[in-house]
Amino acid sequence: MRFAAVLNRDGGTLRTVDMEAFSGQLRQTLEAAGHSVEIDIVAGRDVATALGKAIARPNIDVILAGGGDGTISTAASLLMNKKKALAVLPAGTMNLFARGLGIPQTLEAALQSFADGEVIAVDMASANGRPFVHQFSIGMHAKMVQLREKMDFGSRLGKMHASVRAAWAAIKNPPALKVSLSIGKAEIVTRTTGIGISNNLFGEGHLPYADNPAGGVLGIYVSVARRRHHLAKLLLDMLRGRLRRSAHVEVHQADKVVLKILSPARKFSAVLDGELIRLERETTIEIHPGALHVLVPSRGVSAKAA
Repeated sequence: MRFAAVLNRDGGTLRTVDMEAFSGQLRQTLEAAGHSVEIDIVAGRDVATALGKAIARPNIDVILAGGGDGTISTAASLLMNKKKALAVLPAGTMNLFARGLGIPQTLEAALQSFADGEVIAVDMASANGRPFVHQFSIGMHAKMVQLREKMDFGSRLGKMHASVRAAWAAIKNPPALKVSLSIGKAEIVTRTTGIGISNNLFGEGHLPYADNPAGGVLGIYVSVARRRHHLAKLLLDMLRGRLRRSAHVEVHQADKVVLKILSPARKFSAVLDGELIRLERETTIEIHPGALHVLVPSRGVSAKAA
């Protein structure tokens, strides 16, 4: 296969990597397996442009994207409904989309899995037409990300520590939103501290990512927690993969959901694949089955996604 690699030197764990040495390792691994590769190392502000140019090349089969959540989400958005495949280099903090695809979590092992991998089709989702691969969320998660962005951290561990501090601050003063959710023919009107809508249902027993990336449904998670200790328990349930058994969340699934904000007029934020965006008063979230081609390890994932 013919690869074009776009590496965000400012994104994720690549900020702390010797990019020249890593590029050499990337080239050696892929070429030893009979592939060709073009490598572009760019600053974060130039990632979207570099990805667009790589995707436009007619002689490229796979776009290998390396960086944090923003880099991967941008690459997937640009590749949605295209024939070229995405290879996700797990260089972010949690790498949840990569985990769902079965990609090894070290850079070296991921590269080796690409060398003898296979291409499958998986789902994407969108919020008011804006694509995402992992999750759209409002309430607690958005507040946590807002608080974390005000903190200083320079590494993956630093970001994780900042996330814990931000989560605790959000738990101590949780947001409350009045919303309506239209799911199929049902309409739910409720007050909630948070809603997460995922690209396929989260699996059980692990971090929140989809076991089946081609399941064809949205996972809809509505927090019913109000008190601090209930919110803390909900966070632990999420991290331990116990959301479906949690007493503090309602779980639904659908191929489409309409979210309306009924709280008094003010500005709200949402989180889309880890990035803060402005929340509109009404948002339509939809699943797009098989909209993204991805390169995954050759054993196991293809059967899971069938």
